[in-house]
Amino acid sequence: MLKFLIFCTLAVAINAEIAEEEDVLVLKKSNFDEALQAHPNILCFCGNDYSDLKKLKKAASHYMLNQQLFLLKSKLKSLNYCFVSAGRQADDIVNWLKKRTGPAVATLNEVTDAESLIADNEVAVIGFFKDAESAGAQAYEKAAQAIDDIPFAKTSNDAVYSKFEVSKDGVVLFKKFDEGRNTFDGELTKEALLSFVKANQLPLVIEFTEQTAPKIFGGDIKSHILMFLPKAASDFQDKMDQFKKAAEGFKGQILFIFIDSDIDDNQRILEFFGLKKEECPAIRLITLEDEMTKYKPESDAITAESITDFCKLFTEGKLKPHLMSQDIPKDWDKNPVKVLVGKNFEDVAFNPSKNVFVEFYAPWCGHCKQLAPIWEKLGEKYKDSADTIVAKMDSTANEIEAVKVHSFPTLKFFPAGEERKVIDYNGERTLEGFTKFLESGGKEGGAPAGDDDDDLEPEDGTDDDGHDEL
Repeated sequence: MLKFLIFCTLAVAINAEIAEEEDVLVLKKSNFDEALQAHPNILCFCGNDYSDLKKLKKAASHYMLNQQLFLLKSKLKSLNYCFVSAGRQADDIVNWLKKRTGPAVATLNEVTDAESLIADNEVAVIGFFKDAESAGAQAYEKAAQAIDDIPFAKTSNDAVYSKFEVSKDGVVLFKKFDEGRNTFDGELTKEALLSFVKANQLPLVIEFTEQTAPKIFGGDIKSHILMFLPKAASDFQDKMDQFKKAAEGFKGQILFIFIDSDIDDNQRILEFFGLKKEECPAIRLITLEDEMTKYKPESDAITAESITDFCKLFTEGKLKPHLMSQDIPKDWDKNPVKVLVGKNFEDVAFNPSKNVFVEFYAPWCGHCKQLAPIWEKLGEKYKDSADTIVAKMDSTANEIEAVKVHSFPTLKFFPAGEERKVIDYNGERTLEGFTKFLESGGKEGGAPAGDDDDDLEPEDGTDDDGHDEL
């Protein structure tokens, strides 16, 4: 049974019947209601990921030391903390809780208050308002309530205005990177302030790490340009300077990301883009909309000029997606299971005189390896068929416009005819199930392409219906 782990503060008495582990209450079904009655503000963690639990415990310790109460569930209302978008580190959790337990905007009465806020945070926003009830100040409050991971404060103190050389009411974002601060210039509305903060809260170039991933994927900017480069390269700083210079012209439009191609944990990312370590440095661009689309520059040069030109073509809609493909093997049709790549897929799968059943797989996928002997038997069964082809394609090295693969293995049927139909296979992964599907023309065990919803990806990269996620 899943355990609920609850954080509480020393300010609240702990019932002796509720066990405690490292500042964390361990709740069960029998004492959960009692805990809710005893502690109006609590944070619940339900799950079995020990690494996340350790970070939650660290966050709990922070609050124990600071004697602060924090809120997740109060008066039967609940708020969900999402590890993917909000972050997995203890500091991320603490910042989220601060916004949920106190005012969204802190008040700075002294210069030292402002200096401490800026010194203690990677990014901090201060609103300078003589009249706290003005329309601009109210818009600022609303914007602050919408952002969890950055502290917001306000001041009307003349000394604070003077210290930071602010001559009139406005908003300044302070940060420990790039230009150090950004001053808002425009009409003070919630929407404009949110755009301002989101455009300036990240470095011009952000390194991809476990810590930065939530900010990268959880942000509003869905177009990302990636520079794959070994940090140990002799010309690393020169290329980084060129990349950063190009980034200046696309702030708020395209996120510029650096990936150290020497790090083992990043090899799957290189593979996703069809890259090998020896091919780096390299530049790629990707859009993370409903469907991921990749783009590759024509030039391998990493200069501010070439990167700027590439990004301009993208923003103007003049780039064609980059689809990876291996070369067509000479013996692609020798064995019962035919081998498809990007370059021959269209001719084979959409051959109007053939029914083609394709497995889209990944070499590292455990479920694909389990399916392999069954798929080979299916190929053997139909090897002499005049109108049915059983095939497979390595989707980590080949991409096609007609099919977007999100998990492995993905099984799709391309029936004969001019209609270019695509049918997803959702039946049992057995020789009998596959045979019934093919003999029924894709009706038994099939569904129109796109009707099946992928499950959320758990920590181990696999879901419970036999798929490995991308």
